[in-house]
Amino acid sequence: MASRQLIPLVLIFMVAKVFAGLDVNWYDAHATFYGDMKGGETMQGACGYGDLFQQGYGLATTALSAALFNDGLTCGACYEIKCVNDPQWCIKGAGSVIVTATNFCPSAPGGQSGWCNPPQKHFDLSMPMFTKLAYYKAGIIPVQYRRTTCVKQGGVKFQIKGNPNFDLVLVYNVGGAGDVINIKIKGSSTGWIQMSRNWGQNWQAGTVLKGQSLSFQVTVSDGTMIEFDNVAPPNWQFGQTYDGGKNF
Repeated sequence: MASRQLIPLVLIFMVAKVFAGLDVNWYDAHATFYGDMKGGETMQGACGYGDLFQQGYGLATTALSAALFNDGLTCGACYEIKCVNDPQWCIKGAGSVIVTATNFCPSAPGGQSGWCNPPQKHFDLSMPMFTKLAYYKAGIIPVQYRRTTCVKQGGVKFQIKGNPNFDLVLVYNVGGAGDVINIKIKGSSTGWIQMSRNWGQNWQAGTVLKGQSLSFQVTVSDGTMIEFDNVAPPNWQFGQTYDGGKNF
């Protein structure tokens, strides 16, 4: 009898874990596109990821309006988006796309009206993602969106930038909730040091750690924290990227 009761409990736990930190409700917004079918203009965005192909994001990306971007804290979050309520332009049976936030859609200057102006929630998709949902001549479409789990291949990546007096670390390829809200760094001869966000998902610390192996504690927006021990060896170099070996 006890074993029969255990199975439903295990299933409930698994389902709860899958949906932890996610909002299953759909919300209204609009979407446009930028760049071309090869991803032109979508690289080097405001999240600091650089070459989206090299970093694993590819073309499944979007820029966010200010209402969603949260001054860069939402970088790395994943959204499921579908075209709705526009039979002229929505592709019938298109379903939805899942994209990662990698850029910022700026508000129109000088108080002009614009789709990315607050408080509007807007997605400026890569052209390949937009044309999976609607005909490109539509230009702009009504959509519904929701946050979804980011599924990434391999471990969380740490690209070490900066200089001998200033550590700057780009964190990318983050699964789970996707958007990093806190990072601590530790050298082999130090305790945990709080990092601060410089811009996008670039995090900084003003501590000299050259010649020490580096470990990280990374927390994402649903509160999950993973410790990545000895990610970078003592002979790490600026400009190199290290795989954390695990993911959210």
